[in-house]
Amino acid sequence: MGITVQNITGNTAVVIWPQLASCADSFYSVMYHPNWRSPPASYSRKSFQKEERVPASRSSFVVENLTPLTTYILCVTCQSANPSSDQCRVFNTLQRDPASTGTAKKELALGIWLVSSLLLLVIAAVLLYGCLHLLCRRRRERPRGRAGSAEWDPGKTWTKSAAGASEELGVQGRGRRGGEEEQQAGGIQLATIIANPSACQQPCRPTAESRERVPRAGPYSAIN
Repeated sequence: MGITVQNITGNTAVVIWPQLASCADSFYSVMYHPNWRSPPASYSRKSFQKEERVPASRSSFVVENLTPLTTYILCVTCQSANPSSDQCRVFNTLQRDPASTGTAKKELALGIWLVSSLLLLVIAAVLLYGCLHLLCRRRRERPRGRAGSAEWDPGKTWTKSAAGASEELGVQGRGRRGGEEEQQAGGIQLATIIANPSACQQPCRPTAESRERVPRAGPYSAIN
């Protein structure tokens, strides 16, 4: 069975085999193992590290995820049978391709950048939500405070009105007392003048209030 391994790189290799008539209604098994040290007589399916099943319509397969600078043994059989020496080939992988290394680094950097961007977006969203929530709470508290200060307090209003009324009554009372005292003083002065006209050296004139208080009819009406 003429098996050929070509296009070998640090991580991949292409294996090609001729199609067999006995596998037309079945499949091919591609088995490979790194660091092979067993003798050719001990080939067994269980000895291989990996096995891939390929449809019978195909006659090639790309082996991937190989280790650079490593010796591999690769066998192709029909229907997972134990391989023979003519169905196997040994090959060595090359060094890691610088382009693939750069690509891997770029992919790693891109993944880190995406994760960091997502974290920053989540943090920004949380901070924005907190700020909006705090702002809404302050706006709600301001109208409540204004409404509370503008509310009418019946107790305070009644106290103020009662105090104003009591003060007004006190002023009126003091005015009445002053008027009564003035009336009493005028009456006393008028009585003194009537009883003792000589006590008033200068002509004394009673006040307008005393004139109004003195009766015009009587024994002393002639004095006025």
